[in-house]
Amino acid sequence: MKILHMHFGKEGGAERFFVNLVEGFAERGAEQRFVTRPGRLWLNEVAALGPVMTNHYRRLSLSAPVFAWRVHRMIRAWEPDVIMAWMSRSSRLIPHRPGCVKLTRLGDYPRHLKNFQNNDLIVANTPGIAEKCVQMGWRKPVPVVSNFARQVSAAPIDRADIDTPKEAFVVAGIGRFIRRKGFADLVEAMAGRPDAWLWLIGAGEEEAALRAQVDRLALAGRTRFFGWLDEPMHVVAAADCLVMPSRHEPLGNVILEAWHVGVPVVTTASEGPSWFASDGVDALITPIGDPASMAGAIGRLQDDPALRRSLVEGGRATLHARFTRDRVLARYFEIFEGRY
Repeated sequence: MKILHMHFGKEGGAERFFVNLVEGFAERGAEQRFVTRPGRLWLNEVAALGPVMTNHYRRLSLSAPVFAWRVHRMIRAWEPDVIMAWMSRSSRLIPHRPGCVKLTRLGDYPRHLKNFQNNDLIVANTPGIAEKCVQMGWRKPVPVVSNFARQVSAAPIDRADIDTPKEAFVVAGIGRFIRRKGFADLVEAMAGRPDAWLWLIGAGEEEAALRAQVDRLALAGRTRFFGWLDEPMHVVAAADCLVMPSRHEPLGNVILEAWHVGVPVVTTASEGPSWFASDGVDALITPIGDPASMAGAIGRLQDDPALRRSLVEGGRATLHARFTRDRVLARYFEIFEGRY
């Protein structure tokens, strides 16, 4: 089976899952090609699986029409069985072409449907996204196929290497530093936990503001910024809990990965976690934008080792029941074969 992927995302959990998924396709014998942005941290990983064409593909760029022509020429010559776009921008490149399955994988709520006119279907990674597409007027198939955790064999880092006491209670947060991810709420929550440490993994436009907030709240001595890491789960696995403070989160893949490496989770009641997590069973769930409640949940975990163990067991049970790698890969290949 020949699969063409078109992906113009940035850096983050969704992009890590993209790499994870296409590696799974390769293991099942798929021949793949990629159309994506230059300079991505994960570019070498996908380039090992097949040829790559790169362009920023901005709508107002003079190169966009020429690049679209090159992509369509490659499609005519290579004749893929599947053309799989990731999010709206790349869907503009899907041609009107019979004889292959044309789909977009949506990991967030669409603002409009106009870029999907040549699609045979949309694949949503949560029921909420699928329901939004239908509400906006989508009348073709929209199956739900969610994510799975990357199969990381975590090797927890040595806390001494990053000047963190061995006995400290460490809270990890990971993601793009943008407003919707809610890291400012997590930093504020940590001001209410004076005996806990904070590790922040990621980068983004809000980083300077977060660093200033850390300084203003006198948290610098017990806060560590890691930047982007090739494998962040080695850091998360050395923490005592992971907090996902998002104000808007369609899924929350980092929760699945924390469950995989055996770290208890605190999350806001954003869209994705509200769908798949259960408060007190596999995570502690707090209201969106409520640092005081978040600090309280962190305190509960810090004070109750039995609760931490229980949430780890519950998280692994949910992961195995609903988000297995084999099940997700099998469902994608059913779709590729026309069984929507």
